[in-house]
Amino acid sequence: MKIIVLDRDGVINHDSDNYIKSVEEFIPIDHSISAIVRLCNAGFKVVVATNQSGLARKCFDNDQLSEMHHLLCSIVEKAGGVIDGIFYCPHHPDEGCSCRKPGTGLLQQIEKEFACKLQGCYFVGDSLKDIEAARAFGCSPLLVRTGKGLLTEQFLRDSNDFSVPTCDDLTAAVSRIIGS
Repeated sequence: MKIIVLDRDGVINHDSDNYIKSVEEFIPIDHSISAIVRLCNAGFKVVVATNQSGLARKCFDNDQLSEMHHLLCSIVEKAGGVIDGIFYCPHHPDEGCSCRKPGTGLLQQIEKEFACKLQGCYFVGDSLKDIEAARAFGCSPLLVRTGKGLLTEQFLRDSNDFSVPTCDDLTAAVSRIIGS
């Protein structure tokens, strides 16, 4: 089974320092939906792993998060693809949970749900937390410059870490992954 892990905010949809709190604020990044459809057509199961501390901070509630995820899934389905699963950490960063990236709890949940191994699978993200979670779990990190990606890329360069492949956006990342 080919499986790919995508971060949500900053990879699929526009991010905000004030959190994405509603379906009105959930705005896909140009061409990200068609990129997900291309992954599906290439035989990938597409799963999302996302930190959503806005829940713990009471910026939005479970119903609002569910509405956002339903919107994402329906947009992708209307375009001809499918999101096979969305896994999220609802905790505040200070809670010390294992599911908050850079922890690997979400990736463990994905493996359990799909009875698969993620080692070597691509994990596309825009933050250092995404890169660290991918590395810690043996996934192949791929950085996009959307969202917080430019800042993450600069941090990696300043740290003399040139080992993470970087693409302009999810569309370019998918082209790199599927080779077209």
